[in-house]
Amino acid sequence: MKKFVAVAGNIGVGKSTLVEMLCVRLGWEPFFEPVTENPYLEDFYKDMRAWSFHSQVFFLTHRLRSHYKLGQHPGSVVQDRSVYEDAEIFAYNLFLQGYINQRDYQTYRDLYETTSRLLPPPDLVVYLRASVPTLQKRISNRGRNYERTITAEYLHGLNNLYEQWIDNFTLCPVLSVPADDLDYVSHSGHLRLIVEKVQDKLTGKEEVVFEPEEVARAAADD
Repeated sequence: MKKFVAVAGNIGVGKSTLVEMLCVRLGWEPFFEPVTENPYLEDFYKDMRAWSFHSQVFFLTHRLRSHYKLGQHPGSVVQDRSVYEDAEIFAYNLFLQGYINQRDYQTYRDLYETTSRLLPPPDLVVYLRASVPTLQKRISNRGRNYERTITAEYLHGLNNLYEQWIDNFTLCPVLSVPADDLDYVSHSGHLRLIVEKVQDKLTGKEEVVFEPEEVARAAADD
């Protein structure tokens, strides 16, 4: 039976890398977030107040379209960032900070709520949880020019919203991955462990956690 998995998490946490690696291991098809395609993104990071609404509507419409296509896809897929994160994390955060005004935000929410309820949820959300220092290090390592102005405060605010969202998310099962402790790029054992946990959740196991002891053993198994 085909599966639809969405990988969620803050900027720089390693979503795209995990999506690619999961698909290689499982033989599934990856679908990546359109970072380089967004024509507003560089302008957004230069002037958030002027370009937040435009950038978020672009992301939302693309993600809604992608989500619909993934639901129709004949094979199993892994999506890089879900449509829910666009609305519940990024657009909401920009509204709270005053970068999107009340009128524009209400228009955005109406669009999101009307369209998203028509879409089938994923079979699983894999949530990559990481501290701000880890996010900053990974953002620096990948060297995207438009991300240089992202502050620790901004990342911290997003992390708080992610925790609130994931605590209240009930549309499908969630697997929380401690990304500070798991280096699935350097340690094949860590990737193997994540794949095992994903399969556990997809087969209906309710309590799936990453114990510190098994994380340490997985790194030693490389």
